[in-house]
Order: sequence, then C-alpha cells, then structure tokens
Amino acid sequence: MWKNAIILLVIAAAARAADLPTGQIIDSVECAADPDQHYALYLPSNYTPSRRWSVILAFDAGARGRIPVERYQQAAEKYGYIVAGSLNSRNGSWEVSMKAAKAMTADVTARFSVEPKRVYTAGMSGGARVAMKIALESKQVAGVFASSAGFPDQVMPRVPFAVFGSAGTDDFNHMEMYLLDRRMTSAHRVLYFEGGHTWLPADLALQGVEWMELQAMKSGLRPRDTALLDTWFATRVERIDALKDNTETLHALVRLMTDFEGLEDTSKFADRAARLAKRQDVSDALSEERRNQERELQVQTELYDLRDRWSNGDGFAALKQRVTALLAQSKVMDDSANRRIARRVLTGFAASSRGIRDPQFQELLDAIRPPTPGR
Repeated sequence: MWKNAIILLVIAAAARAADLPTGQIIDSVECAADPDQHYALYLPSNYTPSRRWSVILAFDAGARGRIPVERYQQAAEKYGYIVAGSLNSRNGSWEVSMKAAKAMTADVTARFSVEPKRVYTAGMSGGARVAMKIALESKQVAGVFASSAGFPDQVMPRVPFAVFGSAGTDDFNHMEMYLLDRRMTSAHRVLYFEGGHTWLPADLALQGVEWMELQAMKSGLRPRDTALLDTWFATRVERIDALKDNTETLHALVRLMTDFEGLEDTSKFADRAARLAKRQDVSDALSEERRNQERELQVQTELYDLRDRWSNGDGFAALKQRVTALLAQSKVMDDSANRRIARRVLTGFAASSRGIRDPQFQELLDAIRPPTPGR
C-alpha cells in the first residue's frame, strides 16, 4: 500500500513540474494555490521526481527573487538543490513576507520532489530576518543562509539548525554579523567578502552550500561521503596555505578544525594554530581587531546620539561636522580599518534615517553615497 502511495505522489509531482525547464533560471513561477504569489526558480539539470531533492527558499529585501537564485545556481547544480526566490516578500510588513513564504513553500513542496529534512532558507538584509523567523517558527528547517543580517531580534546563542552568515567589508550590518559569530555556540559559520550591503557572491554561496552539506553529514541528514570530505578538506588546506597574513591564517585554521572535527585528522593543524597564536604579531593583530570593533560601536553610538539631540532641538552643526569628518575618512584612497568603519557607520546611519524629512538633514543624507567596495 505504501509503495503504491509513493508511486502516485511521484507521478503527481512529475505532472506539476513537467512544463518547467531544468538547468536554467525561470524568472517567474505562479503559485497554483495563490496566483498573486510568484517566485524565481532553478531546477538542477538532472532534476527528476524519482528522488528527493534539497531546497533553498530565498527571500530578498526588495522582492528581487531572481538575485538569490542566480547566486546559488552554481552550488545548486553541483550539489542537487532546488532554489526558489520569492518575488513578493520584501522589507516592511511581516504579514506580507510570511504570506509569501507560506505560499512559495507550499507550491514548491507540492510541485517538486523535496526532501523534507533538507529544507533551507536564505535571505539578505530584512530577507535574512524572514529566513530566520521561518526557521525559528517551523522547527523543520535544516539551515539558514543569512546575508547581511541575522535574527529578527537579539542573537540566540543556540538554535536547532545550522547558520551560514555572510557580510561585506563595507556592509553597515557587518558588526551585527560579527557579534552573531561571537555569540552563537551552536553550528554556525560567518564569512566576509569585499563589498557592501548585498547578497553574497556566487563563489561564497558555493562555500556556504558545501558547509551545509558538511553539517548534514555531521548530523546524519546525509550519509558520510569520505571521498567528498577528503576533497573539501584538501581544498580548504590549499586555501589556507595560500594565505599570507598570519592572523588570517589562524582564523582559517580554527574554522577548519571546528568544521572537520571528528571527520578528518586535524591534529597537525591544531599544532600549527597553537604556534601562530603565540606569535607577537598575531597577538597584536587580534588586540587591534577587538579595538576596531569597540571603536566602531563607539563611533556609531556617538553619531546616533548627535542625531537624537538634534531631533530634540539641539544644534545641527555638531551632527553635520561629525558626518562630514566621517565622509572624508570614508573616501581616502588607501584601504584601512578606519575607512571601513566610516563607510559602515555612515551607510547604516543613512539607512536608519530615511524617515526624517527635514530639508537640511536630507541634504546631509544626500552626501552619503554607497561607497565603492574596498580593494
């Protein structure tokens, strides 16, 4: 009886998906149960309803569902994921986003052969908060790909799903992702790329999917593949060996040991990390990292305090002077921690001030332009 039921489900799923091409991005798929809801879609070129597939349900801050589908296309093709990006979910009303998420999830799981234990969500900025909210409330999501933002509210140290976070070096939510990385104790990874407040690049998305596949092997969601593990491990070691900076190498070694604990022999890398940690240049660099994070929080707090004082009747001159100084710092030619701090603080300040209609304040905001990504 069960065998016949499974066969019928496979036939029904095949019929619903038969008119959709594989191996290429589909700009818009209409949800069968709600014609107002649409999503961009990628089906791997070898998709067949005779097996179950992992799926990534993606949410953009501006309902641009094709963008995440593009970013995850390469990884989806390589590792067998269906990717769907909502064309309705956007920053603003939770009700709108959750309605879009519900409709897209229902349509994808009904139309295609999905492995229910391998459902992932992904989002960028406010869309990342949507992805997190879905995972927290459903208790059935295996992992979240969070670009440029994290939890809907405060960081939760432990969650029952894996989290792969990312942020640009000039992203105004860079600090949020840094603190998420520092405070979470359950399975997570946060990586950074050269850029601003945007979706992660395709090569980093591929690393994210590989990391999720690794977590799936650790948790038993997929069988361990020794050959694949060895390949991933060798690739990571090769990347580490190519690094020139000792502090960056130490961070990469720690990530390697955490990710492959119990899967590969990492003892010699632990010894290498221990030696690096004792170096004076590494110790100084780690101290500088902490000071930079503290300085960024301080600069951010000072600027927002000046805005609050101005909105309560205090003078505008001090606020303008501080913004002008940060603008100058953000436009220097040479890359530096100070330049990146200024860019992140200013873009965050502008994003949080959009509702202020005062003409002189708007003129100040107009001077803050999204910075060119650091070299």
